[in-house]
Amino acid sequence: MNPKFFANLQYVIPQHALSRAAGWLADTSISWIKDPFTRWFVERYQVDMSEALEENPCRYASFNDFFTRALKPGARPIDTDTLSIVSPADGAISQLGDIELGRVFQAKGQDYSLTELLGGDPEAAAPFMGGKFATVYLSPKDYHRVHMPLAGKLTQMVHVPGDLFSVNEATADNVPRLFARNERLVCFFETDAGPMALVLVGAMIVASIETVWAGQITPYRREVKRTNYDTMPDVQLQKGEEMGRFKLGSTAIVVFGPDVMTWDQSYRAGTATVMGQKLGEMLER
Repeated sequence: MNPKFFANLQYVIPQHALSRAAGWLADTSISWIKDPFTRWFVERYQVDMSEALEENPCRYASFNDFFTRALKPGARPIDTDTLSIVSPADGAISQLGDIELGRVFQAKGQDYSLTELLGGDPEAAAPFMGGKFATVYLSPKDYHRVHMPLAGKLTQMVHVPGDLFSVNEATADNVPRLFARNERLVCFFETDAGPMALVLVGAMIVASIETVWAGQITPYRREVKRTNYDTMPDVQLQKGEEMGRFKLGSTAIVVFGPDVMTWDQSYRAGTATVMGQKLGEMLER
């Protein structure tokens, strides 16, 4: 299908209704529905089940359980360098680099507002101006749990309602402000590298996003919801520890402030990565 036609088609189809229907199908435990589809999915996308804790795709209670499957212990070693920042997910680097003039690069001349991405609050976005970002695209075959790039304490969580465009390359090339207009969950952490934002971006037929501390977050009412964790029991997560998961696929974006870290020079747009692999490192202070 022509990429521009595919992108334009998404403006007119009922994104949320389609995603809710897909969510119901993905969550059903009816074996004659889930089992044939799961087997087809494994074959179609060449999913490596040998690394899954449960290798038989039909033993999962639902397609969602299969899609968010756990891996065997040791399947994703976490880089142990004390200064390293690791990839939060399996996938491919969509883009990474500097945040310039408050804008984040998307693709082929497309960019978007950092403030908009992080939920529209200029005060929350201010510490990241002039910093760095990395966008990781999770394809259908990938492991779909999201982990911490480095240890951190949760300070705020923001759910931002929005569209549900697909987040593949064709859409990123042709839909302006894609990641800042899609529904998303923004999690702010305090780390040894200063403030870090980890953004989980929803997409077409993504049934929901979950976190380990609050359970299922989306879908939600059509308003921005902010939850502050400064006065709540500490949510402290270690580097490589699971922080959330996508029920069906999407994108994770990591954001840091200026002069605190650098990305590994071996990464560029299209480079494959796996959770726990070194993505960058903190600068020594």
